[in-house]
Amino acid sequence: MSLAPRSLRSQLLIGILLPLLIGFGINTTSLYRQALRAADTAYDRTLLASAKSIGEQLQVEGAGDAAHVLPTVPYSALEAFEADVRSRMYFKVSGFHGEMVTGFEDLPPWRGKLPNKGPYAALVDFYDDTYRGQPVRVAVLLQPVASHEGRGMTTIQVAETLELRQTLARQILVDTLWRQAALLMVLVAAVLWVVQRATRPVRSLSAQLRERAESDLAPIAAPDAPRELQPLLDALNQVMARLAHLLEHQKRFVRDSAHQLRTPLAVLKTQVQSALRGDVEPTQALQEMRHTVERATQLANQMLSLAKVEQLRQQGDAPVVDWAEIVRAVALDLGALIAERQLDFEIATVPAPVRAHEWALRELTRNLLHNAIRHCREGGTLAMRLVSDGRTAALTIADSGPGLAPELREHLFQPFAAGERGGGSGLGLAICGEIVRTLSGSIALDDRVSGGRVAGLDATVRVPLADNQLR
Repeated sequence: MSLAPRSLRSQLLIGILLPLLIGFGINTTSLYRQALRAADTAYDRTLLASAKSIGEQLQVEGAGDAAHVLPTVPYSALEAFEADVRSRMYFKVSGFHGEMVTGFEDLPPWRGKLPNKGPYAALVDFYDDTYRGQPVRVAVLLQPVASHEGRGMTTIQVAETLELRQTLARQILVDTLWRQAALLMVLVAAVLWVVQRATRPVRSLSAQLRERAESDLAPIAAPDAPRELQPLLDALNQVMARLAHLLEHQKRFVRDSAHQLRTPLAVLKTQVQSALRGDVEPTQALQEMRHTVERATQLANQMLSLAKVEQLRQQGDAPVVDWAEIVRAVALDLGALIAERQLDFEIATVPAPVRAHEWALRELTRNLLHNAIRHCREGGTLAMRLVSDGRTAALTIADSGPGLAPELREHLFQPFAAGERGGGSGLGLAICGEIVRTLSGSIALDDRVSGGRVAGLDATVRVPLADNQLR
């Protein structure tokens, strides 16, 4: 089961708000860590001050190698630095040789090393550790101690539990979160308003399309639509124009079919009734009915061909074919008709690659050649010439018929407008005209005059070669 596609609004909101939420999350984490570092820096100063206070109270007794530090520092020396009863401070002083001097003996010894460039001028290092099951922050100060008798370097460790730091961190986190949340809510509201306003033309266009009648294929007028929607509207209007053209073509096809097929069917019905009454001989009646059926069949085939031209037009790109091969094949197919009328036939072709469906070129060539054969006088001349100038291919079919009647010239390529004179249906030239339009070509029928009289008709079709044809 396929999921329904998301709306444009949801995609915009997700695309905008999701990165915004991620950015706020990253920013909140970064601010929180910076605040913790600032808090650590502030409380580390207190640890350093307490260590220095202890170092100032140390005294040295003895001289030389016998010099040692006196354990004269009480725990009360740290009370001034305890800012809150929720935290506890511990200290330990080690002598010149690492021996325990005073303080909490079980405080873990320092195992680190001094930083190369610390933030303070003193020889101090800060680190995190655990003491008596509680996390602590420890400051280690290397304090020189001297007297008249001796001197040396003592190690002072001061540790503080983290209750105050954690309380401050939680308070910083809460303050950061509610400010960020308030700012985020403002931005979300602004994004919702902007997205709602930006998608209003789309909703308006959707409502306009829903309210249209099924047969309304008029162009969509949306002057207030944003520029980003204009390409979509233009493409939609082009599709609707093609649909309107196709619908009109189908209506015309149905109308013409109903009108044109009604006559041969009525004639066939009359002929059948006449034969049943015995008005004519059975053989004659069958011949007349065969002639009527043949005309109806030819008419139906030509109308289907006219409809197929429109179908090919909708298919888009066509393959490249050699028109010369099709011309020779069509001439061979109609060779029997040419021989029957004893025509002096001539054909000349050159390679002509054009982009077209083979059926369309074959139908175009067949209709033109068949018309020329029908209109040629018996024993006359008929010539087919296919030439190319590098940009277009031109097929000329020259017959020796009576030429074109003036009354037919104005409506030459309209359906059923040129069928009286030759006994045809009047669809052959209409099919040719439609095919030529799909190929972006041109077609012309010109009387050929010789000695002041019409010597025949030249039908010329020009089609762009494949390299120059619009795709």
